[in-house]
Amino acid sequence: MVFVTTKAPSLPAVAAGIAPLLAPETTVVFVNNGIPWWFFCAFGGARDGESIPEADPGDAIRRAVGVERSIGSVVYAASEVVEPGVIELESTDARLILGEPDNRITPRLQAIAQAVAAGGLAAPVTQEIRREVFGKFLGNAMSGPLCILARSDMATVLAEEAPRHAARAVAAEVVALSDAYGWRVAADPEARVQRSMNMHHKPSILQDLEAGRPMEIAVLYDAPLRMAREAGVPMPVFELTTALARQAARAAGLA
Repeated sequence: MVFVTTKAPSLPAVAAGIAPLLAPETTVVFVNNGIPWWFFCAFGGARDGESIPEADPGDAIRRAVGVERSIGSVVYAASEVVEPGVIELESTDARLILGEPDNRITPRLQAIAQAVAAGGLAAPVTQEIRREVFGKFLGNAMSGPLCILARSDMATVLAEEAPRHAARAVAAEVVALSDAYGWRVAADPEARVQRSMNMHHKPSILQDLEAGRPMEIAVLYDAPLRMAREAGVPMPVFELTTALARQAARAAGLA
């Protein structure tokens, strides 16, 4: 069993590095933000098997690891790297949601969940992992670009009405996008706004900007915007905040 927890820009190199070590039955759990490379694998319909080039340029991960070895996940764990090798967990409800790309509840999925839970981290399994992907994206889309622009934490940014209005507008756009792909967000957008208003936490993408690390602009912002255009779903507020966040990343040489 292998857990891949690096940021998206490092995934192709990690996949190439671990590929020679993988046996046919080795399971690889991808714990990453954004639209995952496996999103359309076992998706069904006309788009079944399509690539997510922003997450997997040239299908490097698919070739090196393969869908058959892969488990998807969504992680909620507000944290900060306080020094090399030391991560401070800020959230009290951290969890790792696990799911097969084909939505089955398999023995390997249950075994992984049990192993993670035994280590002290909640690890529910789901037959709707793409719904969970959109649910996590909802939070990332609402807070990430705004926090980048303000260079501040979520509670500070959302203390004013104008950013709250923008966050609600982005949330509605994400719900429309999830509807278009058949996996409506289960989370209540307004409840997510209210929760974020009490979190003095900087999203990881802002932490990356401040630390001079490569930013996950492609998988967090570019991929969903492309998917929205392909589905005919307008996302004008998210497109605006993303464009400005991308400019900030480029100015810092991180995108």
